[in-house]
Amino acid sequence: MKKIAMFTMGTRGDIQPYIFLSKELIKNGYDVTLGSHPCWRKLVEDSGIHFEPVGPDIDIEKEAAVIRGKVSNPALSMLRMMNFVFKIIKNSTSEIYRVCRGKDLIVVSHSQMGATEAEMLRIPTVNVTLQKEMIAEKLKPQTFWNKLTGAIIGSQVAKPYNKIRALYGLKPIKSSDEIISRKLNLIPISKHVLERNPYWEKHHVLTGYWYEKEESYTPDEKLAGFLAGGEKPIILALGAMSFEDKSEKKKLDMFVNAFKKSGHRAIIQGFQKTLSDYELPETMISCGSVPHSFLFKQCLFVIHHCGFGTAAATMIYGVPSIPVPHALDQTGFAMQLYNINVAVKPLKSKDLSEDSIYKAIMNMKSEYEEKKRNAELISEKIKEEGGVEEAVRLIKKATGI
Repeated sequence: MKKIAMFTMGTRGDIQPYIFLSKELIKNGYDVTLGSHPCWRKLVEDSGIHFEPVGPDIDIEKEAAVIRGKVSNPALSMLRMMNFVFKIIKNSTSEIYRVCRGKDLIVVSHSQMGATEAEMLRIPTVNVTLQKEMIAEKLKPQTFWNKLTGAIIGSQVAKPYNKIRALYGLKPIKSSDEIISRKLNLIPISKHVLERNPYWEKHHVLTGYWYEKEESYTPDEKLAGFLAGGEKPIILALGAMSFEDKSEKKKLDMFVNAFKKSGHRAIIQGFQKTLSDYELPETMISCGSVPHSFLFKQCLFVIHHCGFGTAAATMIYGVPSIPVPHALDQTGFAMQLYNINVAVKPLKSKDLSEDSIYKAIMNMKSEYEEKKRNAELISEKIKEEGGVEEAVRLIKKATGI
């Protein structure tokens, strides 16, 4: 049995795609190990995947909330989070190296975890990239200024990886593109959502989204009763952006008041600290970690932060949405939804108010039938692609294992 390892850092949205890929690889006869923050052990092991803890035992979503709370600029927020994660990756390289030993293939995640260790151990790699902006346009005609800008950006992005490479005596790289597999780079996005860039080299492949087709879930009595007790609700699902360093009553008030004003019922995910002493109206309910594969099918539309996984889930399950991006990469995913007309114009997190949320809800109401129809059509196309099955097929073809 061929052995594969992969590693990822970050919030649940950063680990979920690799859980889907791991399960499909296991189904195809591979021995898979997934390494991440110790806090994700239960999530991974409950999926039937061998887990290896990597890095300190921290509550990553709480840490992300603290970092996010210090700055309002989406680009700066993303940069600070990346620096935080890169520091953990550098300090965890000995653990990553240990897990890599004896493996036949390393699947290198979007944070490039495992790339240097695999190179040192001479183990083949394939990559996964979630953000199209991270893929070099190698086939694009280069002007002097393009080359100069690329070199400057590339050297900055390469810095954290060079710190790891120095530990192993490997020569420094000028850009992260140098450590991406030449065999295969998997992009788990649908071709019906993102047009393939003609300037990408051929080993960068859009597979379609990764998700689990049959995820069984039974809601508790409270949630089941709420769903059965009235019209379809709005879902508020801000993901890790709703994990609070401190109570965020003012922010939650904006959404609750806008929901009341619009006359819609609502289910609220997250905001657990705020909700501990917050009384919701009878038309609203809070819920914890309920799979989007179940929850999104029950709703009218979703208001979400547009993280990679949540944005994908709205399209997979055919649900229109109101994007509220908080970080730079989320803004990109929000625009993908808006451009294919399954979402209203994204709300900037810094401009959130009861009025702006209410107006977005009214905008969705006026355009709902069109956006719902588009979301359902996209959902059908995504399901025909079989993204995670395609990813495994490509891995087999590219590596021969």
